[in-house]
Amino acid sequence: MANITALVLDAALFVLLPWGVWRLVHRAIPIVVLPILLGIVLAVMHVPVQTIGIPSVYGNNLGWLAVLVLAFTAGLEMWQPPDASASAHTIPPPPLGRLLGGALVALGGPFVIGSVLVYYFFLPLHGWHPPHVGRLIGSLAIGLCIAVSALPVLIGIVRELPPLQRSIGQLALKLAVVDDAALWIGLVILQFAARGPAALHGWTGLEGVAVVLLVALAVISNWATRNMRNPPLVVIWTAVPVYLAAGSWASMQLGLHELIGAYFAGALMPPRWVARLPVEQVGRFSLIWLAPMFFGHSGLHINGDALTWPSVTASLMLVVISVLAKIGSVYAFPPAPGLTRRQALGVGALLQCKGLMEIVAATILHAQGMLSDFAFASLMVLAVISTALTGPLFRLFAPRTETDRPPIPG
Repeated sequence: MANITALVLDAALFVLLPWGVWRLVHRAIPIVVLPILLGIVLAVMHVPVQTIGIPSVYGNNLGWLAVLVLAFTAGLEMWQPPDASASAHTIPPPPLGRLLGGALVALGGPFVIGSVLVYYFFLPLHGWHPPHVGRLIGSLAIGLCIAVSALPVLIGIVRELPPLQRSIGQLALKLAVVDDAALWIGLVILQFAARGPAALHGWTGLEGVAVVLLVALAVISNWATRNMRNPPLVVIWTAVPVYLAAGSWASMQLGLHELIGAYFAGALMPPRWVARLPVEQVGRFSLIWLAPMFFGHSGLHINGDALTWPSVTASLMLVVISVLAKIGSVYAFPPAPGLTRRQALGVGALLQCKGLMEIVAATILHAQGMLSDFAFASLMVLAVISTALTGPLFRLFAPRTETDRPPIPG
């Protein structure tokens, strides 16, 4: 009974309260920001929420499951075509090579600039050196967080853009898909690099089973794509938890984070099957009603003593680096030919949004000892600020509409 009571209090604090504020401000602030901000405030003020059972056991489990589902649906979203309404095509679809080149520059520019600046100017600061890896790996970990874009948040933003600006959002979404895949691949590489030769030593039979399982998922998906294009819906729904559980378990057995396996499991599902699933509805339910407990608990786990004025100042410097590097990279090499100056800046403004993806990435890297408490706290603040800035920056840079006030959602 005590666990149930703690869950109710947990949900009231990190789900209902942020939802009420989100609706009160007419969704002007992304909902992902509010619970993490609340958790940070509670941690900094050393509010003894533990005395009432927060974070609760059930809340931890439900929030974690919801984030697994969000990672899985992010993989599924790779196969969701953008809105194809005629009014959305004010920007012609770019050639694949130009699109991939633009995505590489949009991700690589902030990653290189951020990693170099962090290596020389941030990691020498007191409390910033990562506890379990060297300075180079630590700087690359922070650089990856600086470079990432928030695919789940952008999906919601693009769906709400007015027709005259929706094609800008669709282009940003295509780039964010590539960024998102690169994020998970980068996390894999960083975790293997951090473990060094030990990553290949000490494997048991379970690691072999995990590799075989992932290969089997890929082979089955390829076969189903060609031979089972329209199976009964019950087959698709049965496959969803199997893919999610198999991918998460396999990545965990390989010494990687479960979220990485959940993402790639979603990406492996046959595209025609994915098209018949309510991906948006499931993702939105998880994001609003369950995942906030994970976000709030992530904020609570911040070392309140680490979030000092120097770390807040560092967070603001990271915001400046992240925004300027992302927008500047897109502006220097637009992902589509013929973009106007405002269109390129608008795409960059959307892509600088960090949101859920940076929160998840920072949580993984912190748990693996690749981020110090100071760096983790600063990156969480960076995620909150950059996500909150997305709407105002887009309104500032994007081409004007007839109303001159595009409705950017949370």
